[in-house]
Amino acid sequence: MTVPSQVIPVFEGAQCAPDALWCWDWVITNWSNVLQPRLIEHIWLSAIAVGVGLVISVAAALYASSHGWFEKGFSGLATFLYTVPALAFFLLFVPITGLTATTVLIGLTSYTLLLLFGNAVTGLRAAPPETIAAADGMGLTPRQILFQIRLPLALPSIMAGVRIAVVTVISLATVAAQAVKLGLGAPIFDAVKTLFAPELLVTGLLAIALALVADLLVVGLQRLITPWTRATR
Repeated sequence: MTVPSQVIPVFEGAQCAPDALWCWDWVITNWSNVLQPRLIEHIWLSAIAVGVGLVISVAAALYASSHGWFEKGFSGLATFLYTVPALAFFLLFVPITGLTATTVLIGLTSYTLLLLFGNAVTGLRAAPPETIAAADGMGLTPRQILFQIRLPLALPSIMAGVRIAVVTVISLATVAAQAVKLGLGAPIFDAVKTLFAPELLVTGLLAIALALVADLLVVGLQRLITPWTRATR
């Protein structure tokens, strides 16, 4: 098997040595037309996938809280989707939705369901029965009990699921570029083909940095919307 020789992508204005591990000239020259657009794509793909997955999962968890049979069925479906290899999942939808962002979003959203649904169900069960009984005795309607007691108490568990889902989706979005050239995965796989180390290194570091920053933002949001969890420590 012949290993392809190193080929430096031709980008106007970038002057890099053939065997360079890092090239600031390439990074600066290609930030606005290659790196920044791909980074923005990666962010909105991840944000939409987690957002849609969160809405579906919380809605499903609310329904499952009063329909026990639904929990097992949805959990089984979410588990099945989560076990499908990522690249195969994305390619499966290409004949249906084409080489579009929709193909990527269907796959990424599907991978969030198991993580978010399980945590949402666990969180909704966190309200002590005596608290629910007391609220009912005070005359609160089921809707008031849901929004004033059950959902607030479920937030820590739900946000823990969001934290895992965000990092998972950011990681899987790079794999999706093998099927649809969107996000940071596109320049990563281009760099693998050309053996151009600076492009591979900088895009890989951007993906890692994005995951770390996103995780910190989710933790900060969790602390902001659940201040009572800090008071109990």
